Amino acid sequence: MLALDLASKWLKGGGIDFDIAAEAPFVGDVRLAEVDPADYSHVLFVCGPFGSGWPINEMMERFAGCKWIGLNLTMLEKIDDWNPFDFLIERDSDKTKRADMVFLADSIHVPKIGLILVHKQKEYGSRCRHEEVDRLIRSELAKIDAAVVPIDTRLDRNATGLNSIGQIETMIAAMDFTVTTRLHGTVLSLKNGVPPIVIDPIAGGAKVIAQSRQIGWGRCIEGEKLTCEWLAEAVRYAQTPQAKLDAEACRSAAKKSLAGIQAQLGDYLRSSIQAGPEEST
Repeated sequence: MLALDLASKWLKGGGIDFDIAAEAPFVGDVRLAEVDPADYSHVLFVCGPFGSGWPINEMMERFAGCKWIGLNLTMLEKIDDWNPFDFLIERDSDKTKRADMVFLADSIHVPKIGLILVHKQKEYGSRCRHEEVDRLIRSELAKIDAAVVPIDTRLDRNATGLNSIGQIETMIAAMDFTVTTRLHGTVLSLKNGVPPIVIDPIAGGAKVIAQSRQIGWGRCIEGEKLTCEWLAEAVRYAQTPQAKLDAEACRSAAKKSLAGIQAQLGDYLRSSIQAGPEEST
């Protein structure tokens, strides 16, 4: 597709009219089977392996009145044995090797979204909203041109092949933002300065919403209140520079709020050890 886009750009720049012929699931201007070959002077075949056989021979016979151009192809036959092109710039053949023309294409980047979903938590009984929440999240994210990366934070049996804390944090830190129903999806996102969209899958809210509110993270909602509109707005916000700043501020505030607990633990242990088992009890 990148090679196609690049070739189209070149043709447009040269003032050359053309139609893109594509078959499902790809989208083009025309369907190859429906066009009249007499309407065209050239056929430009872009990218991929190219060899004698079906459907190539059938297509070449149908467009025999056109000049044929091959661009960025891997020629499967020896050139001296079979080269049906009037003009050929191959990627590789028994005669020539070139870099793939995609190196000349503009790079395309879309948001990286970490999807961190919790398993159904039976301990919450009828308050569980995991299935409907997961379904709405997946449906809404499917509407976005984004790289949605499933990330599991469990270490006993990790569904995404991550086997250490470092691997999990590295994946989360690489995301632009996350969508999560997990408490530690929320915590690890903010710990790494990544804005999370937080949905508590328990009706009325449980530990996920409690943690979010405690640390002052506002992009959180109870599962039964989740709507497509709320999630769409949260996704828009999560892609803004302000969301990144808010995440970093939340991380700093959370760390500051924890100041002193190491000393408290140390004081207790020292005093209880000095008191001995009986007094401590």
